[in-house]
Amino acid sequence: MVEQAAVSPRFGPRLRPEPTRDEIDFWRAGADGILRIQRCGGCNRWQHPPNPVCFQCLSRDVAFEPVRGMGIVYSFTINHQPWLPHLTDPYALVVVELDEQPGLRLISRLVDTDLVEVRVGLRVGVVFEPLGDGLFAPLFTASAGGQA
Repeated sequence: MVEQAAVSPRFGPRLRPEPTRDEIDFWRAGADGILRIQRCGGCNRWQHPPNPVCFQCLSRDVAFEPVRGMGIVYSFTINHQPWLPHLTDPYALVVVELDEQPGLRLISRLVDTDLVEVRVGLRVGVVFEPLGDGLFAPLFTASAGGQA
């Protein structure tokens, strides 16, 4: 069962993830404001979502390392249906390609950005929303850099 975090005046009640042991460091990374993504010690490739083995070389030498938390909007959708209680419509779901490696992407929400600004190639940076119990949701906002 998914727990609900405290009500946030910005987003409403958020459903909290139940991280596996392979994911927990990803969800705790926001405590210091630094996004951490898994990286393989064998082939040096970044990977997301977290996995106990490297997607590329199958090494088990994977660990979370800090990334800059900057990237571009690779793809997006503007949703007008509030599918979960913490989502107020309309809102933007984005696929962010991080600067560290081509193809290193994660799905998140764009916040504190006017929806008319959302476009493929928009420069974004990570921000974190506390979820309680030491977990943080990585969200993205338009960065001062603008279009990539």
